Amino acid sequence: MSAPLYQLKADFFKTLGHPVRIRVLELLSQREHAVAEMLPEVGIEAAHLSQQLAVLRRANLVVTRKEGSTVYYRLTSPQVAELLTVARTILSGVLAGQAELLEDLRATNPTLTTSPPGPS
Repeated sequence: MSAPLYQLKADFFKTLGHPVRIRVLELLSQREHAVAEMLPEVGIEAAHLSQQLAVLRRANLVVTRKEGSTVYYRLTSPQVAELLTVARTILSGVLAGQAELLEDLRATNPTLTTSPPGPS
């Protein structure tokens, strides 16, 4: 018996649930990248990047091609880039709502500050 669709969706979102994997997908949304090009952009060791790329490959979100000794990665579908754009839009709306709430709180309590009081 196959897994229910909601379980497959949960597994998919778990795959996306790592900041390095999100950053890699954002980079690949722009264009194909070699591993060496991604390293300075993600700021992690090569071995760790390799592990994260393997997770994305197993999930069929990225594919590779080899040119000489260089391995290039690209998205399997432009819909992955669209998903990241939609996520950014949703997050922007959530943060805007939080900013409005903060402004409401400040309006009702003018002594409310954005940082805790420091030592005097």
